[in-house]
Amino acid sequence: MIQFLSRRFIKDCDNADDPAVRRAYGVLCGCVGIALNVLLFGGKLLAGLATGSIAITADAANNLSDAGSSVVTLLGFKLSAQAPDRGHPFGHGRLEYVSGLVVSMVIVLMGVELGKSSIEQILRPQPVDFSPLAAGMLAVSIAVKLYMALYNRSIGRRIHSAAMAATAADSLSDCLATAAVLLGSLAGRFWGVPADGWCGGVVALFILWSGVNAARETIDPLLGQPPAPEFVERVRELVLAPREITGVHDLIVHDYGPGRRMLTLHAEVPASGDILELHDVVDQVERRLSCELGCLATIHMDPVVNDDGLTAETRDRVAAIVRLIDPGISIHDFRMVPGPTHTKVIFDAEVPYQCALPDQEIRRRIEDGVRALDGNYSAVVEVEKSYV
Repeated sequence: MIQFLSRRFIKDCDNADDPAVRRAYGVLCGCVGIALNVLLFGGKLLAGLATGSIAITADAANNLSDAGSSVVTLLGFKLSAQAPDRGHPFGHGRLEYVSGLVVSMVIVLMGVELGKSSIEQILRPQPVDFSPLAAGMLAVSIAVKLYMALYNRSIGRRIHSAAMAATAADSLSDCLATAAVLLGSLAGRFWGVPADGWCGGVVALFILWSGVNAARETIDPLLGQPPAPEFVERVRELVLAPREITGVHDLIVHDYGPGRRMLTLHAEVPASGDILELHDVVDQVERRLSCELGCLATIHMDPVVNDDGLTAETRDRVAAIVRLIDPGISIHDFRMVPGPTHTKVIFDAEVPYQCALPDQEIRRRIEDGVRALDGNYSAVVEVEKSYV
């Protein structure tokens, strides 16, 4: 159904990188989700009232919260598409993450309330009438939620939406929760086991689990998370494509919402090259990053000496020293500045987060190692962490 609707209502629906197409997919999936969840809520509410089942009623309330979540997500897609303005020069893309966070809070609150009702049913169980109609309604709900999980996951991957990925996970957990309610109803009917309250508790746990996962999916990009390794590798390929650029480091990806990324990085160029020619090469790389990856890039040129044998040899020896401290440490911006009494060996050391040594200890060990190479060498090292 989603494929039919997308081809009917979304122009150029195969171009998922287009922000307008991406927004249209979000609106379409949000509207379909609202409609299906409202229908499921109505059917389950009638079944729950008819049977007196707290578990079925809880599951109906879960569908109502899902419909409300779809409304918030829909508003998030609409608001995040607003153009940049004077007060928000980077756009409003992060509103999509904020809407996802609001959805997760609503889900968690609903899980807490339903958990209280389930505990009450466990402590003071009430008889539940089994109804073939209610069982059929639950079976239909499982099928519908499974379909929603599949199309949300598929479209979420196509447009790279964390909010839709969270919705897919929520729908899948709803399938399991509804299956638990159905099993509880069958157990009460055929074996006389008062499992309704326990099944309602299972539903509440699934809702809480979905809410926490949804919160994690939206909080991470709001706090700032590293870009995907595939994206980083593609950036490196594009930057290193011109022969004039010999290295890249200090890459930072600034995420201002889906489709709104900015890059800053350092590109190593020969110190002996023509500054105007190298600047033109860097400009072309910035334009290519913008065209192929859809992000604004700012590149800082780092001149490095690559035609001096002593510098190259010393760099290799220093690199070997830092790898002995930790195999994950790398160096860049390497240069040597001779003086009347000593030679400064200047470079940056990039240390992985999993390294157990404190920065001060790493710096001390590097300085000692460089001094051991030559008593006239004095290391000036900047210890830093990677942002990718």
